[in-house]
Amino acid sequence: MEHKMFCFQCEQTAGCSGCTGNAGVCGKSSATAALQDELTGALIGLAKACGNNPRTEDTTHILIEGLFTTITNVNFNDETLREMIARVREEKGRVVPGCAACMSPCGNTSDYDMKRMWEADEDIRSLKSLILFGIRGMAAYAYHAMVLGYTNEEVNDFFYRALFAVGEDFEMEDLLPLVLETGKVNLTCMEMLDRANTETFGTPVPTEVPLMVEKGPFIVITGHDLYDLKLLLEQTKDKGINIYTHGEMLPAHAYPELKKYPHLKGNFGTAWQNQQKEFASLPAPILFTTNCLMPPKASYEDRVFTTGSVQFPNTPYIKDENGHKDFTPLIKKALELGGYSSDQHFTGINGGTKVMTGFGHGTVLGVADQVIAAVKSGDIRHFFLVGGCDGARVGRNYYTEFVKQTPKDTMILTLACGKYRFNDLDLGTIGGLPRILDMGQCNDAYSAIRVAVALAEAFDCGVNELPLSMVLSWYEQKAVCILLTLLHLGIKNIKLGPTLPAFISPNILNYLVDNYGIAPITTPEADLAEILG
Repeated sequence: MEHKMFCFQCEQTAGCSGCTGNAGVCGKSSATAALQDELTGALIGLAKACGNNPRTEDTTHILIEGLFTTITNVNFNDETLREMIARVREEKGRVVPGCAACMSPCGNTSDYDMKRMWEADEDIRSLKSLILFGIRGMAAYAYHAMVLGYTNEEVNDFFYRALFAVGEDFEMEDLLPLVLETGKVNLTCMEMLDRANTETFGTPVPTEVPLMVEKGPFIVITGHDLYDLKLLLEQTKDKGINIYTHGEMLPAHAYPELKKYPHLKGNFGTAWQNQQKEFASLPAPILFTTNCLMPPKASYEDRVFTTGSVQFPNTPYIKDENGHKDFTPLIKKALELGGYSSDQHFTGINGGTKVMTGFGHGTVLGVADQVIAAVKSGDIRHFFLVGGCDGARVGRNYYTEFVKQTPKDTMILTLACGKYRFNDLDLGTIGGLPRILDMGQCNDAYSAIRVAVALAEAFDCGVNELPLSMVLSWYEQKAVCILLTLLHLGIKNIKLGPTLPAFISPNILNYLVDNYGIAPITTPEADLAEILG
């Protein structure tokens, strides 16, 4: 049977093997999948063209934007995908102006046919997928830092080298070091974004966020782009419109330069995969700044706005005009809809009415002495990092039950949207600190790494010798680059779920098991017993 498409980059891929029909599980059509492959092939051609030729001032921006566009649940719009492909090819024409008119083309700068990768030896395909999906995730972080005026040449250069490698007939011994280097460079990229966010918006502070929505006009903003939120807060100031975060935007409440706005009121809803239900009767517009966008249902499609790399057909798009975005259409829609006629009291998945955030490395390391003393005294027996991407696959309630069953003398560090499975639970405190510490967005895995390294230094041991276990959930490509960073750091015995990536071949999985002890989650009871002995 001939495949209409092939995509296995996300956790929900069909049959845990790959989406091959008329549409992917994420909702993108086979035509959209083909255009994403064409865009990736064009990006590889651009990277090859830059091998021996100087880039223009726009090349890297286009490369990063193009990679970000191919992340799961970002762009469903075939028209804008074609425009992005054209931009990439036009940029290649500026880098190597003579190639297009060459009468004897050498092929050195040609676009890459992604079918060559999908149909390659499964181990080669697996390693190339780890590299490609890793740099797609890393491109999202580089994009957000770039919006704030931060770049890093090591990170930028690596995008070109990695894309070049994906397009070459390299062997396993050439690709495996590049897989681990992807993790190394992503650590640099996450550090850059952490610095960009904290220098722009301040160091996050512990903040209680209500789940109530007040009566009157409001806007829900989702995604990861803090700068978009800043612009929206400025433009809605004194207009009688409240702003509520959603999904991965929740940690914005902890940044001083954002929380100072009194109309940033609280958080609406839970993780991304529940949006089609949660937005169905929402009397307010929703702004998507990044993934994860699901194809909007008819019940709310007239209220969806997108910006940045997020695109959906026939959906209003807020353009960036030299760093400025005009949210007037969004504001008018909020005033037109009017919001709720009375205050609405919502809860989290477990019935909680508020959540906490703001426990990044700046806060946790600020009380490091207390944490170290609590470990030495036995008040804290173990740390668990339970976090990552959430998703719709059956079995993700594992993470809720795991956290519920952790002993009272253990701490839960969490981040990304996977925390919505349990972040409204009240598990009490240890030494004045909540047992659940929300460290932020997915890129704030950097905070968890900083804390782990600091604890290892304090106890004069390696990270793997700490009373720390990582129980992670994954969905899309940003989780891939974070996993590669953890492997680069030599962190072992990570438990991963709810399923293992379809793009990891049996041989590559054996390598990861043998060298890093990666294992799939089983049951909360069995995994806790194994970890705690």
